[in-house]
Amino acid sequence: MNTVKTLCFVVAALFSYAALAYRSLQLRRGRHDGSRRVLVVTLVLQCLTFSMGIVATVSDSFLGVPNLAVLVMHVSAVAFCVGAQIILLRWATEEREARRGARRWMATGLALCTLLTGLFLLADGPGRPASDFNTGSGHPSVLVYLLVFIASQTVPCVTILRQFRIYARSTPRAQVRQALRLLSAAAAILFLYCAARAVNVLTSASGIDIGAWQAAASVLSAAGIVVLSLGLTTPAWEGAAAGAVRWRSRYRAHRTLYPLWRDLYESFPGIALEPPRSASVLHLRYRLHRRTVEIRDGRRALRPYTGPAGEDAAGAEAGDEERQALAEATRIRRALHARRAGARPHDSRDAGDFGHPDTVSFAAEVAWLTKVASAYRELVRSEERPTG
Repeated sequence: MNTVKTLCFVVAALFSYAALAYRSLQLRRGRHDGSRRVLVVTLVLQCLTFSMGIVATVSDSFLGVPNLAVLVMHVSAVAFCVGAQIILLRWATEEREARRGARRWMATGLALCTLLTGLFLLADGPGRPASDFNTGSGHPSVLVYLLVFIASQTVPCVTILRQFRIYARSTPRAQVRQALRLLSAAAAILFLYCAARAVNVLTSASGIDIGAWQAAASVLSAAGIVVLSLGLTTPAWEGAAAGAVRWRSRYRAHRTLYPLWRDLYESFPGIALEPPRSASVLHLRYRLHRRTVEIRDGRRALRPYTGPAGEDAAGAEAGDEERQALAEATRIRRALHARRAGARPHDSRDAGDFGHPDTVSFAAEVAWLTKVASAYRELVRSEERPTG
């Protein structure tokens, strides 16, 4: 049981530190942004909470004081919940209302931290077995302490769940709405954690052993913190994730276009603005743009070697894009063979129209050219494939 609890604390701590590291890097670019500073402080408290949780499960004392790690963990958790509420206010309400709400939550958090510290000392926390604060105890002072802590965690969860729809409708930013959805999901999971923790404490005080079900609270806590960490960093990593998807799309298109570009470049080196360099993953947007332009220039330079469209190309005019792309790739391949053989057609009626009718944007043009390049690559492979 203790192993499961420690593992859950470790998972929660790892996600907390990852979120803190990610947000701390952003703070350097926006030092004067109050919301970012509050978020970083909240994540520091989140990291402290679960770091102390690990200490409390592996050692009976902290800084030489028995059960001090438990008190620090609980006080940090209260402060962390207050920070989460302030972040929610800053994201979803006007500045004046956010400030008023922040003052109320800070006063409430200070009162709760003072109350918890007083109850801990009243219950003789340093003189009690660690299990009293772990699995629960029938001692009235310890029971009150634990129930007050559970209530301090339950109220913010209920508040977030109640305010989610109001805030989600009021904010115009899609990224903030996504963050609020994750925060509400985290609040729901952490509410279940509070309920499971209350069951553990009350059954232990009553002398009832629920066995392995005690681990449910730890699992729910870790799951809630994972979702919460994602929610607190969503406005940042969602943009980065979208950028990564765009980068991957550009990288794949750049690689797909290479065989077609290479053969055109070998026949017409002048199409390249810069000498070909070794493969690189940097400046992909610019390099993809250049490769697209150079393929088009190579196609225009190939026009004198392109005969009239054959039956396969004509039949593809009314067909789907794959057949159109195959027809265009076939024409390019035949024209390159004619160029290398020096066999210039007597009747070249190629209009040089390399585009698809729907390529009204650069992204659409790249999508069309990648289809042509893919078909071209298959043609080259079929020619190289041994026959017979």
